[in-house]
Amino acid sequence: MRVLVLGGYGVFGGRLVRLLQDVHDLELVICGRSLDRARAFCASHHGVTRVEPLALDRADIAEALRARRPDLVVDASGPFQDYGSDPYHVIEACIAAGVDYLDFADAADFVFGVSRFDERAREAGVVVLSGVSSFPVLTAAVLRAMAATMEIRAVEGGIAPSPYAGIGLNVMRAVVGYVGGPVKLLRGGRTVDALGLTESRRFTVAVPGHLPLRNLRFSLVDVPDLQVLPPEHPAMTDIWMGAGPVPESLHRVLNLLAKARARFGLPALTPFSTLFHAVLNRLRFGEHRGGMIVSVRGCSGGRDVVRSWHLLAEGDDGPLIPSMAIEALIRKTLRGERPAPGARSAVRALDLDDYQALFARRAIVFGFRDDDGGTIYRQVLGPAFDALPAPVRALHEGSGIRRWTGSATVRRGTGRVARLLCALVGFPDAARSVPATVTFTPEHGGERWTRTIGGKTFASFQAAGTGRDRYLLTERFGIATFSIALVRDGKRLLFVPRRWSILGLPMPQSLLPAGESFETEIDGRFAFDVTIRAPLVGLIVAYRGTLEPAATVSPPAVRDRSDHVS
Repeated sequence: MRVLVLGGYGVFGGRLVRLLQDVHDLELVICGRSLDRARAFCASHHGVTRVEPLALDRADIAEALRARRPDLVVDASGPFQDYGSDPYHVIEACIAAGVDYLDFADAADFVFGVSRFDERAREAGVVVLSGVSSFPVLTAAVLRAMAATMEIRAVEGGIAPSPYAGIGLNVMRAVVGYVGGPVKLLRGGRTVDALGLTESRRFTVAVPGHLPLRNLRFSLVDVPDLQVLPPEHPAMTDIWMGAGPVPESLHRVLNLLAKARARFGLPALTPFSTLFHAVLNRLRFGEHRGGMIVSVRGCSGGRDVVRSWHLLAEGDDGPLIPSMAIEALIRKTLRGERPAPGARSAVRALDLDDYQALFARRAIVFGFRDDDGGTIYRQVLGPAFDALPAPVRALHEGSGIRRWTGSATVRRGTGRVARLLCALVGFPDAARSVPATVTFTPEHGGERWTRTIGGKTFASFQAAGTGRDRYLLTERFGIATFSIALVRDGKRLLFVPRRWSILGLPMPQSLLPAGESFETEIDGRFAFDVTIRAPLVGLIVAYRGTLEPAATVSPPAVRDRSDHVS
């Protein structure tokens, strides 16, 4: 199989070649305006797939099709929003030559308009699929999976790339081009024009049982989903899709420029693309992780429901996801599973199972959440709660006042600051195998944990996080509140501090107390191991032990302690 890749040495084309480097019987013609760059890219290629450089301007595609006779053309160049007065020149040439065509198009109007060539493509026996990328192929696959159990009415979500992912200049041109410009979307059942990057929402990407991304700002982007997904779900009345690039400071600058352009009728900001491209690809700090979220409101079994799908990608695997849809289609074609002829958007090109097979080879995970309440830990963990050891589930599933008893061993820090903090909170003295009791008392919005270890009593208030703490556990000790991720690690439930505040004021991340803390099962009993350390202080306290349920305590009326809720 011979594939001609337009923009083959660019960001998306290059990643596609990397994904296909293990495929035998595949020849990739790496095309672009610069023969030197194409040759350099091919020289750096590693793998069994054959690669060949070719200098080619897209305007000369018809001649290249006659000379090279490829089985497939992949357009990975763009920006598709700026293809001029003849945007479908390559598609028309492919249909005339009887060559299949796929593209990475992220321009909603471009992808939506491809269907005009459907009859001609079917008559020629040619496959033309547009928008073969995360937007809309992956989002469409997610929505089809959700639609099996619910009627979809409103969709919102977006993609959060790693700050280290790198962004191509053409992608930057596309984004800057619609900053402050009209973006078609469905709102209240009507097609309206919103303004690109002038609307923002916050989401937390949190795959159940995994370390979530930090709460991020997403802003409206012009992606094919906005136009090609509503026809797939007749009950849909609203759709909104955004991107959450970091650092947030630069993101907010783009928001301000978008609003200024819309307010004062300024021309498109495309001339500044090179500047933004340079800045964004140099301001790289934070976690090398990315993610995606799709949140859906609808109806299931006669009741309103809210469900969401979350994806996390670690390190260099995340940037590969937009190229995986075309990878999957090429691999399926080589197996004899060629898509049906015709010209259309790629919304039905792949199912979630197709992606799962690709993700399984990489550090990419995803999962669904039902936002239907439940106990605190079930709200935070979602379906991952059911995979915890039975004693851990039992401790966190109860309602009303409960008491668990057992024994614990305590270590304490010896420094002055550590001793002062222990005294302020009431942490227990150092001891071995002393009696331990934990009483759980429901209060408005959460639960008070009162721990008595070796005669010393201290308490905290736990609740499921909201707002920027969504999908985190919040725990308050006096005036300090900690936002904690719950991560399942085999039989252990890890507690990972993510942020903290004092009297509601955010505190520096560099001073965040931490230390390995987890719950698990030992000999059929609930086991805990808590270590609290602080920068510049060292060990404050560490206590470990086991607990078993004591007699049930009759619950009094739930007290309103909203002042404890962080």
